[in-house]
Amino acid sequence: MLVPALLAPPSAAPLAVVAALTLAAALWVWPVGRVSLGWAAGGAALLSLAVDAGYFGPPGLVILWYPCETLALLVLLERAVRHVPHPKVAFIAPLTGAAAVLLPLRFTLHAPTTGLKESVAGALFALFPVALAAGIGLYLRALDNRRAHAVALARREQRLEVARDLHAFVAHEVTGIVLEAQAAQLVDEADPEESRALLRRIEQAGLRALDSMDQMVTTLREAERRKWGEPPPTRLYGLADLPELVDRFASMATAEVALSLEDGLAGALSQEAEDTAYRVVLEALTNVRRHAPGAGRVEVFAGRTADRAVEVRVADDAGPAAPAGPRQGGGTGLAGLDERVGALGGTLNAGPHGPGWRVRCLLPAPAGH
Repeated sequence: MLVPALLAPPSAAPLAVVAALTLAAALWVWPVGRVSLGWAAGGAALLSLAVDAGYFGPPGLVILWYPCETLALLVLLERAVRHVPHPKVAFIAPLTGAAAVLLPLRFTLHAPTTGLKESVAGALFALFPVALAAGIGLYLRALDNRRAHAVALARREQRLEVARDLHAFVAHEVTGIVLEAQAAQLVDEADPEESRALLRRIEQAGLRALDSMDQMVTTLREAERRKWGEPPPTRLYGLADLPELVDRFASMATAEVALSLEDGLAGALSQEAEDTAYRVVLEALTNVRRHAPGAGRVEVFAGRTADRAVEVRVADDAGPAAPAGPRQGGGTGLAGLDERVGALGGTLNAGPHGPGWRVRCLLPAPAGH
């Protein structure tokens, strides 16, 4: 860019220097130190406009650097429209665009055969590529914003999923630990076997809670390393896991626990729907521990309805006289699960039923199941 200026008259030096600086600004990776892309684009545009106003050399010299400077200004305009943040872009983009539109005047105002008419025509002709560069920048900026918004929503959903998992799994185990600790206070000190059994159950519940927390932390860390759009690697449970869940609950409960699981039901739903059904049972059993410690019997049912939907329900018999705490629809966990069940086309209801409380979930089975 600068070599031709060595062979040209001294008046060509500003043309060469400004063209070289503009091209460097268009190709450089910004920011550099405290100099951002906005400052680089604005400075290059101001230098170009200054040369337009102050150049009075031979008009033929302009042609040597005109194409490169025009292209550099268009690239700068596209980059500025795409990357310069608000509100600075509202000043930088028009300034850079004006420098590209007015660049033909550097030749038409000084050539002996051109005048005002040619200057206006040159500016109008330059307006088309300027508008195209600005449009490309706006389109790419919109894509970037949409992608950033989608990534932010995905990360938010992942964090909410982790929060739901912590509430569902860790709260379930911690509630059991609290109840076992309360029971330990009533154990006769002369019965060491019962004390050891209680401590063993507390230890196992604590280890399961720690495992759940470790899994959630691992999920968060892996989410940062994965490419956007990949699903989080959280473990999905299903109807086949209900016996193990109910057995775990029964080992820490004083109530009689009964599970009725229809044969062949596992796999009748999608993986996400089965995981949702499992979480409904987990949340309902956790709420029984919290709010109905006096329940004498807890029934867990999973089977098909007459219209082939899958029904999951958990019911207890803790009557009004039982020392149960406030029961506002099963807690905030069921409120979140209600949205999840609704998104799958199902329904979730929780409320008084007979002498106690019941949580009932209906999930439609895919066609052919």
